[in-house]
Amino acid sequence: MDDRRGNVQSSEQKEEMKKVQEKTTKRRNKEKEELGDEQILNLNNEPPEEDEDLSDSEDSVYSGLEDSGSDSEEDEEDGSDGDVTVDSEQTHQAEEKKNMTEVKRKDDEYEHDSSDEEDIRNTVGNIPMEWYRDFPHIGYDLDGKKIYKPIRNKDELDDFLDKMENPDYWRTVHDNQTGSVIVLSDEQVELVNRLQRGQFGDINFNEYQPSVEYFSSDVMIHPVTNRPEDKRSFIPSLVEKEKVSKLVHAIKMGWIKPRRVEDNSRGTFYDLWASEDSSILSKHRMHLPAPKIPLPGHNESYNPPPEYLFTDEERALWEQQDPSDRKLPYVPMKFSSLRQVPAFPRFIHERFERCLDLYLCPRQRKMRVNVNPEDLIPKLPKPKDLQPFPTVQSLVYRGHSSLIRSISVSPSGQWLASGSDDGTVRIWEVCSSRCMKTIQVGGAVKTVTWNPNPAVCLLAVALNSVVLILSPALADRQVVSSSERLLLGDQEAEAAEDTGAVWSEAEGEELNQGIRLKVHHPKAVHQVVWHAKGDYLASVMPDNSSHLQVLIHQLSRRRSQNPFRRNKGLVQCVSFHPVRPYFFVATQRSVRIYNLVKQEMTKKLQANSKWISSMAVHPGGDHVICGSYDCRLSWFDLDLSTKPYKMLRHHKKAVRGVAYHRVYPLFASASDDGSVIVCHGTVYNDLLQNPLIVPVKVLRGHVMTHDLGVLDVTFHPTQPWVFSSGADNTIRLFT
Repeated sequence: MDDRRGNVQSSEQKEEMKKVQEKTTKRRNKEKEELGDEQILNLNNEPPEEDEDLSDSEDSVYSGLEDSGSDSEEDEEDGSDGDVTVDSEQTHQAEEKKNMTEVKRKDDEYEHDSSDEEDIRNTVGNIPMEWYRDFPHIGYDLDGKKIYKPIRNKDELDDFLDKMENPDYWRTVHDNQTGSVIVLSDEQVELVNRLQRGQFGDINFNEYQPSVEYFSSDVMIHPVTNRPEDKRSFIPSLVEKEKVSKLVHAIKMGWIKPRRVEDNSRGTFYDLWASEDSSILSKHRMHLPAPKIPLPGHNESYNPPPEYLFTDEERALWEQQDPSDRKLPYVPMKFSSLRQVPAFPRFIHERFERCLDLYLCPRQRKMRVNVNPEDLIPKLPKPKDLQPFPTVQSLVYRGHSSLIRSISVSPSGQWLASGSDDGTVRIWEVCSSRCMKTIQVGGAVKTVTWNPNPAVCLLAVALNSVVLILSPALADRQVVSSSERLLLGDQEAEAAEDTGAVWSEAEGEELNQGIRLKVHHPKAVHQVVWHAKGDYLASVMPDNSSHLQVLIHQLSRRRSQNPFRRNKGLVQCVSFHPVRPYFFVATQRSVRIYNLVKQEMTKKLQANSKWISSMAVHPGGDHVICGSYDCRLSWFDLDLSTKPYKMLRHHKKAVRGVAYHRVYPLFASASDDGSVIVCHGTVYNDLLQNPLIVPVKVLRGHVMTHDLGVLDVTFHPTQPWVFSSGADNTIRLFT
């Protein structure tokens, strides 16, 4: 009984399952009719997952029936079977919708494909593009043709303007492989920003999603399939061979063109003068027409008259001449008939010259000014027209046993004072070169200088850290007495500033030698210079660590003062303005001009030299010359500029001394190369006319000693004579 009832139930279950299958097939047919043809094909090509699911559901149903035991259980199983069929229908619908959406997605898979491999036009491979830096092309395309670089006529200025004005400049990049300029889109910029931040390129990618195990994690002994290889895997495919042969035949016959070949024959060559209309361009004065070939003459005929033929002498002369010197590039020849004329041997050469005439012809006439180069050079007067100036060596003053660092001529021009490293100051008579007096000062003399006031006869000597004031007593009694009165001065005690300078009077033997006053300085003194009126003198103590580099002393009151609170640079030399209350201070690189009345700096002259050695001020006061250790002599025009008006590089070694003449338009420079160069320098009253500077004479006579030549130079106050002192222990007078 149980078996029969089980059979009845199983038959009923089978009938119900058949009904369910019929319903699903009807529903499928309706959906296929609603879908398009392509989607139907795609649906038919998909694996029959639904059938497998149905079979699974059948197995599950039958497995449940086999395990059934009672009637009550059967009723429950019937209800459960009904539920199972409904759920299976819902799952089928969901799976079918999912398959339809996947089909739509597959249709649009390659619509927006942006593979980098398809965009590559350059086929040179993965090589450095720097190899093409010196070539006009940047690689080759698939046809093997050169990919030429784009024309780049932008310079740095255009790039800067583009950077300032182009709003897309920040997103513009240069492609090295194609040589093109690419403007990134917003999506590409966002992609670059995400990659720079270390994020994934796709914004929709979830890096935390659970991983899908495509393969089983169980380790198996045997492979999935152990089927041996087919024989066809070792033999070339005959079907593919036949298909390739058909394609090759179609390409040969011209039925299939692999790629379109561009015709470059048109537009490559063009007539350079075709667009020129003579009626329009002839109106322009600067237009130059294309050159025309001269018409042939009688000598080019195949049967020229006898007078146009060469004789033997003319033929020999023509062969000896250079091709550029020949009147005719060919030899005229005569033939009896036209058919005997041979081919023209110079045809290709003549065509080439014609192409050069058209190619190298200027397209525009430019007005050219023929300038004689000699007209550009200023015409300087001859030296003989600029006389007088010293030309020959007249006298040599000998007596010092060491190098002579400084010389000075008295205002009257009768006496010459010299200071040497042998510790003596000698006073010479200029005309006779006789040493009138020798004063032992006990140290190497750095500077000697006469008081420029002709009413007194005083000499200032700088050695070590002391400045000595000497009264040689070589003039008449009235001058000597006025000098003594100036030295006595006003000895009232005044509250002087703390400059470190101490005044003292000479005693004993020093008085007999003519030494009257001593001014002790805190540092070694290198230079002493007088004011034009003779009451003030300035001393220089070069020292970077101290502000006491320049001191100004007043002889009548015996007091000293420091005009500067601090010095900018190492002071080399100083000088007073001959007329105005100006004070010149020369450091290593520049010259500062101070107004002593207003107590301020008025001008700063840039010498454009490394180390200034000496300085001299023109008697008019508007011009300054500076010598430097880098062989340069700078002339400054104070009314013109703060930079040198002229740089003279006549010397080959360091310039040690410079000097102006008080009366004549002359200035001189002394150098370590053993020469004294005298130049003519005329200064005009017209401010619009530049000074005339002409080198007139090079004076030689000193002997180089220990790489030192001429150490000092000075002019005679009234005569066009120049004195020079050197390292060879001599003083020389050039007249």
